[in-house]
Amino acid sequence: MMEYIGATGVQVKFDPVPIEEGIDFHFILSFAIDADPSGKAQNGTFSPYWADTLTPASVVAIKARHHNVKALASLSGWSTGKTVPRWYDPLDPQLWIFNAFSSLQSLVTKYHLDGIDIDYENFPKRNSTFAYCIGAISIATIAPFYTTVTPYIELYKNYGSVIDYVNHQFYTNKVRTTIGYLEAFRLRAEQFDRDKLLPSYEIDGRGIQGDAFFEALNLLKENGFEVNGVMIFSADASSSNNYYYERKSQAFLLNSTN
Repeated sequence: MMEYIGATGVQVKFDPVPIEEGIDFHFILSFAIDADPSGKAQNGTFSPYWADTLTPASVVAIKARHHNVKALASLSGWSTGKTVPRWYDPLDPQLWIFNAFSSLQSLVTKYHLDGIDIDYENFPKRNSTFAYCIGAISIATIAPFYTTVTPYIELYKNYGSVIDYVNHQFYTNKVRTTIGYLEAFRLRAEQFDRDKLLPSYEIDGRGIQGDAFFEALNLLKENGFEVNGVMIFSADASSSNNYYYERKSQAFLLNSTN
């Protein structure tokens, strides 16, 4: 289970999110960004921009309460609220890698993190260093979507062995039918490892909505796909429906393993 949290400015906390003990539950803190508060790129030095309620102490507490919980930091995202983070080709890739490794290691230590998610969503027309630079840091998950899939395919081709899951943002396809969801999943399963590819859902957002999402999950299974997890964006919006989709997704996954 993958749950993005802290990206929207809502003073969100871990505690209200329902967590089933039989599920590997990953909170993805959103986002750590290679920029200062004005949006100026910092040559690989990442800073946390997730909700300030998600403190190091709260990470320790939720992991102590639920031993199946892990915490990741997601890199970049769509915006800081003021500016749009973009991948840029650093003048000195080795220096960027050094700065990224050093700053992310500090975040991992401070926030007791278990890995890094890659969610760069804006690229130059001619990108040459994304896969090389990102592949040099320790990656747990990646989060491509339909307009950013090309650089992620290159990244996965070269470093797929160290990537645990692909949190593809299927809701950006704006597919609203179960058949459409199946076809979108089938395409991405050809581009990435089908067993690492996770279906995804955006709370009160784009793409397939409501219980049709769970109908789509059943259709995936009926067509030979293993549903090895679910990605949800995000916990920030889920309190309005008492975390219905987190509860039902976990029930689906537990039922699938029985």
